[in-house]
Amino acid sequence: MAAITEEQVEAVRALVAAIPVGRVSTYGDLAGAAGLSSARIVGWIMRTDTADLPWHRVVPASGRPAPHLANRQLERLAAEGVPISEGRIRLRECRWAIA
Repeated sequence: MAAITEEQVEAVRALVAAIPVGRVSTYGDLAGAAGLSSARIVGWIMRTDTADLPWHRVVPASGRPAPHLANRQLERLAAEGVPISEGRIRLRECRWAIA
């Protein structure tokens, strides 16, 4: 993976912190907004540096959370009013448009 700068990490952190309650963003959306070349870089940042952020509001483009996070993530999102059907977030209804 390409070297990640502190500025890129902070850009992703700021974007995640800005996702409103009841909305979600995808790894790819965040990568694009932060000027990163890959959604995987956002995934790496999320794994290493988001304990104090609303991590549950970041989802794969499929709308289906990773199996090891699915129960916790879907529970938290449902509590915020995010529309979910059959274990999948209905992105068309709650995807945050990053300005």
